Amino acid sequence: MKKYNAFDWITFILLVVGGLNWGLVGFFNFDLVAAIFGEMSILSRVVYIVVALSGIYLLFRNGMSQQADEKNRVTVNS
Repeated sequence: MKKYNAFDWITFILLVVGGLNWGLVGFFNFDLVAAIFGEMSILSRVVYIVVALSGIYLLFRNGMSQQADEKNRVTVNS
């Protein structure tokens, strides 16, 4: 089982928030981030960027973790 550090949990929570925001946009045409921080204000843009960076970070972290698991599996089975 993978161990997640505090940064991993923060990025995960940001992705959940981003996913919920996109769900609100898709279902109700309501952008919660824009409603809170202003439409395309500096702060809302920072939120969008941080959520995107969280997604990229977790994508690479899980990809690297998966590669390490496969490498260990090959080593153990050989």
